[in-house]
Amino acid sequence: MKNVFLLLVAVALIYFVSTGYKSNRNVTVVKPVPAPKHEKFIPYLDVYDQLQLSQTGLQKSVFEYALRGWQRVSPDKSTLTIVDLSQPSTHKRMYVVDLIKKKLLFNTYVAHGQNSGDLVAERFSNKQSSFQSSLGFYQTLNTYMGKHGLSLQLKGLEKGFNDNVYNRNIVLHGADYVCEDFIRKTGRLGRSQGCPAVPYADSKGIIQAVKGGSCLFVYSPNTDYLAKSAYLAEQTEIASLQSSVGGNPRF
Repeated sequence: MKNVFLLLVAVALIYFVSTGYKSNRNVTVVKPVPAPKHEKFIPYLDVYDQLQLSQTGLQKSVFEYALRGWQRVSPDKSTLTIVDLSQPSTHKRMYVVDLIKKKLLFNTYVAHGQNSGDLVAERFSNKQSSFQSSLGFYQTLNTYMGKHGLSLQLKGLEKGFNDNVYNRNIVLHGADYVCEDFIRKTGRLGRSQGCPAVPYADSKGIIQAVKGGSCLFVYSPNTDYLAKSAYLAEQTEIASLQSSVGGNPRF
């Protein structure tokens, strides 16, 4: 009988172990670790290095800011446009990047508003008739033919910073004052009424590449904007997440 009892105990132990049984007092619930929120977008950080954007004057931190907004504005669109107003207007400070194909489609001049500053844009506004540039994330809309030829409507997405640009008629268009000849004569680009105006030679190609809902980011190291932008308020740093997953592109 003793041997039979021991055999039954052994069988019971084997059963409980195989079925994962644990007493209620010792149950340890292991929760799955969720993937980092931005993990599927981290690979695009490498596009910055692959395209050698540092050599064009674009800081990596600005590119990371742009990615944060892009992932919320239009992650289904491969095109991301950055207007870096931390650079003077004599620099080619517009970048149109195809993140999927890993190509820099355009790197060209872009004007800022006439009341934002001379060589460098320092003042920004969301107000009607301010003739100043507006910072933040935009979504591109539809094209139309205006006084500057083919132009592209824009929707400002950041309340208090650029959500009035549609009513202000702030659009992407070509302009004859955005050219190297104007820089040679005046030491800076011509300025707009707040629109991100580009060279006529590039305008049609840029507009066709970015129209229809892609993300446009107009940046300046403005402390008020950086502190209050809802698109840049994420606490998780993309750069730290990149290192946690190895930083290797997964296309």
